Amino acid sequence: MNTLDVVASGEREIVITREFAAPRELVFDALTKPELLMRWHGARGWNLVECEIDLREGGSWRHVSHGPDGQTMAMSGVYRVIVVPERLVTTQLHECEDTEGKEHLVTTTLSEKDGRTLLRSVTLYPTREIRDAVARSEMRRGTAESYVMLDELLANRG
Repeated sequence: MNTLDVVASGEREIVITREFAAPRELVFDALTKPELLMRWHGARGWNLVECEIDLREGGSWRHVSHGPDGQTMAMSGVYRVIVVPERLVTTQLHECEDTEGKEHLVTTTLSEKDGRTLLRSVTLYPTREIRDAVARSEMRRGTAESYVMLDELLANRG
């Protein structure tokens, strides 16, 4: 099984790395095509119920997930940089009551070697306090569970 690595870095960053047994083109598609994201994105018990993606620089995206106890979580952002199939830079905002000043920047790179892809995602938060709150949250568990489902999707598409 591939190991998820989540590390707080610098003053305001969280760096996530994870290897997938698939070419980066497939991983890139799974990150950017709504019909694929709907099949894997979310922690156990959470389902992505809305997925809108305008995959172009300046285009927006929005995900809405429902949790096991009826919770709803929505996130949205704007694509800043797209280099198919190796790099995505996007803003990200968790849509909740108090979101002012809490938008963060996510840079995802995909590098391939011998048919395997290393995903590296660096999230830059507006403050250290927000970064630390995210690091204390269930983000690591949810991301790990989600990436296991992505492994399964990629194994069936390879």
